[in-house]
Amino acid sequence: MSKMSISDAAEHFGVSREAIHNRVRRGSLKSIVENGVKLVIIDKKSVTTSRAQTKRVSSSDDKYYKLLEEQNAKLQEKVEKLEGETRTIRDQKEQMLIDERMKIEQIYRDKDEQLKSILNTFQSQFMLSSPETDIAPLEVEIEEVPLDKLGIISLNKYLKEQEVSAKKGKKIKARFKKRAKKDDRIISIGKKYYLDLDKYDYRDLF
Repeated sequence: MSKMSISDAAEHFGVSREAIHNRVRRGSLKSIVENGVKLVIIDKKSVTTSRAQTKRVSSSDDKYYKLLEEQNAKLQEKVEKLEGETRTIRDQKEQMLIDERMKIEQIYRDKDEQLKSILNTFQSQFMLSSPETDIAPLEVEIEEVPLDKLGIISLNKYLKEQEVSAKKGKKIKARFKKRAKKDDRIISIGKKYYLDLDKYDYRDLF
């Protein structure tokens, strides 16, 4: 048998002082008062059992923390792997966008050169047939030029095909005129505007 103060007993069992007092009141622990101090009487079997329980709890805690550390390491590894894959996908996407942009710009430049060539040919033929007529190149009607073979259509023709009302068509033309110099999608030749429907979306202008 051994005697312990309330504080020592609480530390020994790994509980609070109040828990020791409760055990004393319930009779699960015996106590005596010496020199005005309450002491708890603990037998050796209780001490051994308590130590064994403490050891088992400590061992269990160690295993639990070790398991948590292993799981945390695995999760960290997965996070790093996902971050690497995300960076790779983002870089690939950016490169694809750059490549696509370059292709579109090249196609636009090629078509622009084709348009210039067609206009120059048309102007030359027109000037030869009317040598005394001074007509500005940009005022020449080009509706008869087969631009549709290039996937390009004039704004006027498109509005007519879509059966757009005159009032709405006037507003749309005003928007095209306002955006023509800043919007690469709009091909302007003189006072006329052309759409490349195969490559661009113009819904925000209609």
